Amino acid sequence: MTLDLNGKRALVTGARRGIGLAAARALAAAGAEVVGVSASGGDFVCDFGDRQAVYALVEQLPQVDILVLNAGTIERRPAAEHGDDLWDRVLEVNLTAPFVLARELGRRMVERGSGKIIFTASLLSFQGGVNVPGYAASKGGIALLTKALANEWASQGVNVNAIAPGYIATDNTQALQDDAERSRQIVERIPAGRWGTADDLGGAFVFLASSASDYVHGVVLPVDGGWLGR
Repeated sequence: MTLDLNGKRALVTGARRGIGLAAARALAAAGAEVVGVSASGGDFVCDFGDRQAVYALVEQLPQVDILVLNAGTIERRPAAEHGDDLWDRVLEVNLTAPFVLARELGRRMVERGSGKIIFTASLLSFQGGVNVPGYAASKGGIALLTKALANEWASQGVNVNAIAPGYIATDNTQALQDDAERSRQIVERIPAGRWGTADDLGGAFVFLASSASDYVHGVVLPVDGGWLGR
C-alpha cells in the first residue's frame, strides 16, 4: 500500500484551473506523469459539449493508469427559465462526456486488469440545490454512474470512485462568493467555518489514484468541511 504514483500516467480533464488544476498538481507531486485536457488549452484541447470532439480526443489519448473526470459547467437559472439549450449543454459536458471517456478509457483498463477512475461529483449529488436543475441532475447522475461502473469493473482490477467537493472557492462558485449574504450563510453552515480551496481536495485525489485505495470501490467521497454532516 502506498500513495506513491511514480511510474503512473494520469489524465485530468478541466486541468487548467480550479479543482482540475489542483488535482493535476497533487498527482504530479505524488510522482505521476500528468496529461491535462481542457476546453482552453493544455496537452489536449477539447470542447466537452461537442460529442464528436470527445470521440476525436479518445483517438488521440495515450494509455493512462489514472483518469480524473473533472471538467464541468454550470448554468444558474430558475427551473421555469432553464431552457432546453442550457439543459442539453450542462448534461452533455457534465454527464455524457465523462461517461464516454470513462467507457472508452475504462475498457482499456479492464483489458489490462488495472486502473483508477475518479469522477468529480458535488454536494448536489446528494442535495437538490436552488436554480441549478441541470447541474443537480448531472451530478446526481455522476454519483450513480460511479456506482454502476464500480459494480461492473471492481472485480476486474479497476477502481471507480468520485469526489464530491463542498463549497470550494472557484470560478464555478464566484456568483455565490460575490453575494455577501449568501456567502455568509454558507460559511455559517460549514463546520470548518470557511470556504474550501481547490488544494483542499488534493489529498483525496491522490488517495483514490493510489494503491492505498485498492479496496475502495463505488464511493462518492465528500470533501466539504463537514457540510453534509451538519
